[in-house]
Amino acid sequence: MTNKRVLITGGNRGIGFAIAQGLLAQGYEAIVTARSLDSANKAAERLGNKAIPLELDVSDDLSIEKAIAILSERIDRLDVLINNAGIYPDRKVDSLGISRELLNAAMQTNAFGAIRMVQACLPLLEKSTGARVINVSSGMGEMDSLTTTATSYSLSKLALNGATVMLSHSLKAKNIVINAMCPGWVRTDMGGSSADRSPEQGADTAIWLATEASHRETGKFWRDRKVISF
Repeated sequence: MTNKRVLITGGNRGIGFAIAQGLLAQGYEAIVTARSLDSANKAAERLGNKAIPLELDVSDDLSIEKAIAILSERIDRLDVLINNAGIYPDRKVDSLGISRELLNAAMQTNAFGAIRMVQACLPLLEKSTGARVINVSSGMGEMDSLTTTATSYSLSKLALNGATVMLSHSLKAKNIVINAMCPGWVRTDMGGSSADRSPEQGADTAIWLATEASHRETGKFWRDRKVISF
């Protein structure tokens, strides 16, 4: 067992909740965030006494700053940050018809939010020995998989993948590794009931990257514990 600590954005349901369950089973203390404190509290109650609820909206800088300030009073370090929070606002919206509003909403949460979380959590991550960051991305953000639908979601995940590479260079000197992963098509509120993977299956690679993957691996994109192309 371990005494390590992980923060999971959007950890109150779906893949994030399954990641929290998996890491708690390995002895981690899990900080589970949600946009409302009520949702975070309910998730923490289901997860058990090693889960810490935290209200946090990754699309809002003030919310991030407030949450990390509160957290910094309670913990002395953070070993793993998992940027899981995400939205899918534009199902079946063609790239010629996408609005700036939808583009901005997806980018703020799915890409910019992850970057801001790394920045805000950096002082806590630096206090860990060999900290890790995992960005939950999507195959829809692969260059070869871009299509004319789900424009804002796909572009935001493409940006997240690019940010993963860029941040890997900046974090290397601090002995912090960062990787992106594709969970596949998962049965969640976002993925729908027809998806072919359970939340636990979708969470597997993120859990592996947080625990077992070589600390030499950084700036890469993973699916099913194997590197895939960006």
